[in-house]
Amino acid sequence: MLDPTSPTTRPGTSDSTGAPASAAPEGRRPFAAAFRALVALAALTGIVLDTIDSDDLGRLFSYFTIQSNILVAVTFAFSAHRAWTARPALSPRFTGAALLFISITGLVFHFVLSNDASGFSMTSERTPLESIANQLLHTVTPLAAAFDWLVITAPGGFLLRHAVQWLVYPLLYLPFALIRGALLDPGTDGRYPYPFLDVDLHGYAGIATNAVVFGLAFFGLALSLVLLDRVRPHLRGPWNRISSTGSSPLK
Repeated sequence: MLDPTSPTTRPGTSDSTGAPASAAPEGRRPFAAAFRALVALAALTGIVLDTIDSDDLGRLFSYFTIQSNILVAVTFAFSAHRAWTARPALSPRFTGAALLFISITGLVFHFVLSNDASGFSMTSERTPLESIANQLLHTVTPLAAAFDWLVITAPGGFLLRHAVQWLVYPLLYLPFALIRGALLDPGTDGRYPYPFLDVDLHGYAGIATNAVVFGLAFFGLALSLVLLDRVRPHLRGPWNRISSTGSSPLK
């Protein structure tokens, strides 16, 4: 996340005070810090609630949902700390990865796993704790991450090469899920974390087809994030005000 408070001058130039741009302090960003801390707390709360209600932690932590929310919790916690202490923002390479992975989590859940027409639905009865965790992990954190990117973060940080780099984790998740399933006994509950990765249902040829379809969709989503980041407006508000009116071009 490139914070909207990050200096926009080029290396070697000076800011409005005449100091080198690299030496110009960013200032604390309390709004960004507080919001990102809440996002991290939401992800952590959802994970903890699922952990309390789970009788198989190995299965629980094999889900992409849990893993992506762990990444969100860590990334947003670090980003909150940096915003509060006026330190430079985390690299867009890392924050963009967190955004992509949690977006995948939200979109796949709402349009595939919760959609009976998709052929890969995972609808089941949930306990109250599971229902709360489900909303936090699949709805709250994806929407909050999108809000942080669109409203609090300055545009233009994502690069085309990032879209390729971000796919490493989703691609590695495929062999992880298949190897884990192969090591478990047939008939084990949750042997494969998601229906579209279930070898017993689709065979390896079917899994390969599903992997190509989902992989292309994820790559398209990554490219869309990069391109949208290039054209979206820079929204300015009280969360990125670091100087008095008129003292600097950065407001």
